[in-house]
Amino acid sequence: MAQDVLCEVNNCVYYKEGNRCGASEIYVVSHAGSTAEDSKETDCKTFEPNH
Repeated sequence: MAQDVLCEVNNCVYYKEGNRCGASEIYVVSHAGSTAEDSKETDCKTFEPNH
């Protein structure tokens, strides 16, 4: 498992200084089922807006 997960979405509740993700788990999904051809076909379902 990756030791560091980087994220530039600074309005996410899990965003930490240095573009780090502070979530305990990361859930990435594909728009096309269980496979993807490139990153444009994926989303991070872990994202939660920081109000």
